[in-house]
Amino acid sequence: MATNPTTIIQDEKNPRGIPKALFINDVEEYLGGPDAEVEKVLNAFQDALAKYRYMDGNLTQRRRSLEDKIPDIRKTLNMVEFLRDRRSAPAGDEGELEEEDVEGSASKPLQTTFELAETLYAEAELEETDTVYLWLGANVMLSYKIPTAVDLLKSKLEAAQTSLNNTIEDLEFLREQLTIMEVNTARVYNWDVKRRRERKVKEQAAKPLDSID
Repeated sequence: MATNPTTIIQDEKNPRGIPKALFINDVEEYLGGPDAEVEKVLNAFQDALAKYRYMDGNLTQRRRSLEDKIPDIRKTLNMVEFLRDRRSAPAGDEGELEEEDVEGSASKPLQTTFELAETLYAEAELEETDTVYLWLGANVMLSYKIPTAVDLLKSKLEAAQTSLNNTIEDLEFLREQLTIMEVNTARVYNWDVKRRRERKVKEQAAKPLDSID
């Protein structure tokens, strides 16, 4: 009797709950004997492969999104930290930031450029303030005191980086499971081809020879 095809997915999972695929060492033993049904097992393998590929596609999109998001968070954090340091610097002490479009010190108005649209920028002079406005997504913007904004951005950057690291780890794990499933599929298919060939040879050997006139 053939093994239940669902046993190809093990109870063991990675830290984010992605199940581990079972590598088939002995195809005939896994299937339950030389007379096992192969078609249902191969269909179950294809279903498992489809699920793994679906997860792989979603995680790949997530990775790209995080890789785009993290530099934006880091750039915003650098700017807010610059504003914090500028406010706390003694009068006449020039602040430093790796942004070429920001000029000024604690004793001078802050002049900068900001993006209106792609390839379109405008100049602005920023008033002295202890408040910044941050986009939180879904067209939501909130005001924060500068120290609170720094803490918020640091936590968001840390969370995004952790999420990216986990996503990369999950993608590596998923691709290992895909490889295992593809190897399992090929081994079961080849075993079935070999079995059919052997059966055909036996059937031909069992036929009586034609009488010679």
